[in-house]
Amino acid sequence: MGTLNVRTDEAMETALARLTSETNRSRSEAVRYAVLHTYKELLLKQATDDSERLADDPDDQAEILAIQRFMGVA
Repeated sequence: MGTLNVRTDEAMETALARLTSETNRSRSEAVRYAVLHTYKELLLKQATDDSERLADDPDDQAEILAIQRFMGVA
């Protein structure tokens, strides 16, 4: 496991204090949680963007339908 040093400002200290007191996490655990939570949000945003793009593309819709028919689910 790697090590990361982070410089904190007043807003970060406030957020960390609240996260650690309300969740009973250490500062390190709170930072790990925040990074992973932010990464998860990014992945969900990318998936949403992809699904919207696919929904608007008739060629992609035709390919999805062909795959569904091949699998017997459409």
